[in-house]
Amino acid sequence: MNRPWGHASASRWICTCIQNSMDVVWGPTRMRRVSPVALVLLLAILTDRQPALAQSPAAAEPHAPTVKSVFSDLGRDFRHLVSRDSAVILGVAGLASLAVKSEDAAITRHAFRSQPLETVLDQGAFIGNGATQVCAAGSVYVLGRVSHRPTAAAVGADLLEAQIVNGVLTQSLKYAVNRTRPDGGRYSFPSGHSSATFATAAVLQRYLGWRVGVAAYGVAGYVAASRLSERRHFASDVIFGAGVGIVSGRAVTAVKRNSGWTLTPLPVRGGGGLWITRRTE
Repeated sequence: MNRPWGHASASRWICTCIQNSMDVVWGPTRMRRVSPVALVLLLAILTDRQPALAQSPAAAEPHAPTVKSVFSDLGRDFRHLVSRDSAVILGVAGLASLAVKSEDAAITRHAFRSQPLETVLDQGAFIGNGATQVCAAGSVYVLGRVSHRPTAAAVGADLLEAQIVNGVLTQSLKYAVNRTRPDGGRYSFPSGHSSATFATAAVLQRYLGWRVGVAAYGVAGYVAASRLSERRHFASDVIFGAGVGIVSGRAVTAVKRNSGWTLTPLPVRGGGGLWITRRTE
């Protein structure tokens, strides 16, 4: 006779699935590198005493989401993609991508030929990998549940949802556009590594504010730059990928926000920048 699962059983099952999946992708040795990523995320969540979303008593201590809710909330998340904010962010990201498109080959070539950049940005491929992001998000969720920290579990759940939404958007665009990569591969536009890490950054900023958000966006920028030095993407790929990631993270956390700051990719002569705006309600 099957026994109903408790939270501990579900958490152990998730941990096992994550471990087995990551072992298949990278092997046990590289899997150990994921743990610090998840632990840093969890530490930031557990030690943050004034989360950005704690605007009201109801938002201050959310209910810990269930595994089922991670998937049942996806319909709501996709509906929240249709908004003025999303249109503005993607519109600006698209303009920024067009602005640098004529210099795409030159920018990537310069980054690829720079040995110092190659050395400094070497970890970007691993950090921005979708499996790494999903594993870190799942670890935060599980650790939040087993440590009885509803906020940490909620952040982990939203990080997982953001990766799912972002993955659907990014992969759909990749197959639709089918742009050739600088190294001759397929599906260059937009950058999946860039979109995945910017989605994570958007969620963390919405929950924990800019104290953590600045660092998270910095990591996302690092990953985006690494895709150029690895000759896997053009500048326009990573810029639009950033926009896709930001709208994905914001869609997932839309119902939890009362006010906040928005980061939007902005075209600048010879490169790109960020447009920062504040919204209050």
